[in-house]
Amino acid sequence: MSKKLDQKVCIVTGATSGMGKAIAEKFYQEGAKLILSGRNEDRGSALAAQLEGSFFLPGDVSESSYNAELVEAALENFGQLDVLSINAGILGLGSVIDLPETVWHQTLNTNLSAIFYLSKHAIPHLQKDGGNILVNASIAAFKSFPNHPAYCASKAASVALVKQMAVEYAPKIRVNAICPGPVDTPLLWDSAQAFPNPKTAVENAGKSTLMQRLGTVEDIAKAALFMVSDASSWVTGTTMTIDGGIINT
Repeated sequence: MSKKLDQKVCIVTGATSGMGKAIAEKFYQEGAKLILSGRNEDRGSALAAQLEGSFFLPGDVSESSYNAELVEAALENFGQLDVLSINAGILGLGSVIDLPETVWHQTLNTNLSAIFYLSKHAIPHLQKDGGNILVNASIAAFKSFPNHPAYCASKAASVALVKQMAVEYAPKIRVNAICPGPVDTPLLWDSAQAFPNPKTAVENAGKSTLMQRLGTVEDIAKAALFMVSDASSWVTGTTMTIDGGIINT
């Protein structure tokens, strides 16, 4: 039986931990050839060794030149580019009056500008044979949380950018977003530091979902696979909310 991403070349950012790592592993299982991106060289090198034939390129996605290097790495190593899976993100915690302006800019550069940079460099190559851009956004695009102004703003803007690019580059390129809710990752626990009792906040987040549990990275990886595979060939310009139903509570 053929694999869902057989011979597809994918760039996966945020691949060294959490959801990005799980997505990279899932894509690899389905036959993808991978360019892995992240800031942690030890974890990235270990993942590339685990996913045989993959390439890890360390760097900061908030820099346009690094995103250009990711695209060049895909072309040099595999001769093509088919999928962008954009997952890298930071929280930038603090209320509007307390948040340093440097943190505001860093958060928007990482969570939003990086999408623009990688897409800008990749789209000319994705257009050749058709391709996919999948942005890992968040329910924070639609639901606000205390002490997350930069994060919420960046995620809402990323969803708007996804919809605009879908209009601009159809029918050659499909552009979509997934919007996870509370998923059990290091980022969730970091986010919980914005609350008086972080452990209780995480526990309550799971209990607040209609499914009565936190999401897993596997939940997100399965959805990401669907969104970039031919199974969703008529889906573009949309957001898939994967949150155990918490958006409805």
